[in-house]
Amino acid sequence: MSHWFSRTASRIADFTGRSWAFLTALLVILVWVVTGPVFGFSDTWQLVINTGTTIVTFLMVFLIQNTQNRDARAIHLKLDELLRATPKARNEFMEAEEEDLDEIEREKAFVDKDDPAPPRERAHGDKVRDRNQGNGKS
Repeated sequence: MSHWFSRTASRIADFTGRSWAFLTALLVILVWVVTGPVFGFSDTWQLVINTGTTIVTFLMVFLIQNTQNRDARAIHLKLDELLRATPKARNEFMEAEEEDLDEIEREKAFVDKDDPAPPRERAHGDKVRDRNQGNGKS
């Protein structure tokens, strides 16, 4: 059952993530709006779109979450393999996704303290300096 659900969720997520699926949903809404005067903007007319969108949203939450969970696990697996293959990598970070946010922040502080220069700056011999990383609206 799990394999079937994963495959189905992937197909539906792929199907609904395309531009024509968005256009189809937009068309459904436009048809609903245009039919408003025909049905006198009645409670039943409003209930149709509310019920339809609620059901679709409810089901899509589970499908999207399933897809996100699989993607995250696959990325972690790939990163773990890179950590295993890199001689100087810190293997203690391989299970970081299992830790709570406070522990992850503590580990990040250790890493930043040990090596404050991002690799790009180090590679070009730039001196690491304190930069304002704001949004430029100061």
